[in-house]
Amino acid sequence: MIESITIDSAEKCELINITSNINEIIGKNNVESGLVNISTRHTTSGIIINEDESGLKEDIVNVLEEIIPYKNYLHDRIDNNARSHLMATITTPTQTLPIVDGRLSLGTWQSIFFLELDGPRLNRKVTISILRD
Repeated sequence: MIESITIDSAEKCELINITSNINEIIGKNNVESGLVNISTRHTTSGIIINEDESGLKEDIVNVLEEIIPYKNYLHDRIDNNARSHLMATITTPTQTLPIVDGRLSLGTWQSIFFLELDGPRLNRKVTISILRD
């Protein structure tokens, strides 16, 4: 089973919690157990798992911006977003998690985030693929 969610971002670089969106898809399709793969369709974004705490989310953005600074990248000749592409290469475009008892199997502090690296953008797509047991 494959579905998608649409995300609108408001910032150049931000983490958007999509955990409830994924649990909603699992619930409406009555999936009790299996695997879910969450995948971004964009080369300037990522899917990460971490704690939904405002300071930590800001720290993640700050660290990415420090690791990959603004400079004159060759790709910027095309559409001026090389830095966003480079940031995406050190994150991951997908995450795969178990579904147990009809919900994502996450730790107490874990949430799933769409990591926007080239915003603000409208209509960002994330594919949710579920493999039932």
